[in-house]
Amino acid sequence: MNGTNWADRVALVTGAAQGIGAAVTRALAARGARVLATDVQGIPDDLKALLGVSAAPLDVTDPAAAERAVTLAEDRLGPLTDLVNVAGILRPGRLTDLSDADWHATIAVNTTGVFFVSRAAARRMQAHRRGAIVTVGSNAAHVPRSGMGAYAASKAAATHLTRCLALELAPYGVRCNLISPGSTDTAMQRQLWTGPDAPARVIAGDPAHHRVGIPLGRLATPEDIAHAALFLLSDEARHITMQHLTVDGGATLGA
Repeated sequence: MNGTNWADRVALVTGAAQGIGAAVTRALAARGARVLATDVQGIPDDLKALLGVSAAPLDVTDPAAAERAVTLAEDRLGPLTDLVNVAGILRPGRLTDLSDADWHATIAVNTTGVFFVSRAAARRMQAHRRGAIVTVGSNAAHVPRSGMGAYAASKAAATHLTRCLALELAPYGVRCNLISPGSTDTAMQRQLWTGPDAPARVIAGDPAHHRVGIPLGRLATPEDIAHAALFLLSDEARHITMQHLTVDGGATLGA
């Protein structure tokens, strides 16, 4: 990605307080981009201390807050060129047992939140006739997952939403793509673990739940996902849009 002038880039990252969002923020800042890091729980001091990083709270389920965040990014840092939608939640449970509240919260953050923030950013980008949006989805959007129906459905919706947005924005030179991570060593993944052997069991798979393991034999790190995001934002990907890049070590067998 040496051909990209990151110093000329202004990015907004949602869900930046930890995990993949924090890794994306660090990677962008390390390359000289100006970044507005946002999260509903606020941004840790170590991220705020990075050169070129500003911080702001953002509840992605609030459309007015999404508009304010985009305005803040442009006021502080310059015309917005990049958006990375990372904010997400996981409320595990069988669909027959899932509460109404958990269903609505999952859709609100993982799908509607992507819509609100992407819409706000896209309006600016199409006016600038420049930009790139990357949405972090999940490989659960491509294959059924037992006990993760709401999450999988929300990510599948966000996937198609992003592709439709890409089609609408293409005439303005704005690209939209997706990353579909598999099991990644984050707080969200760890909430599913039930013992010290949990990572090994994830890698091995679970035939009883029709879940394939990870052929590459390792969990992803947040940095693995961040590197993919930066590629899709970069000028090296300038002719890539409406695509999803699965980063799961082969766990979905190319599905």
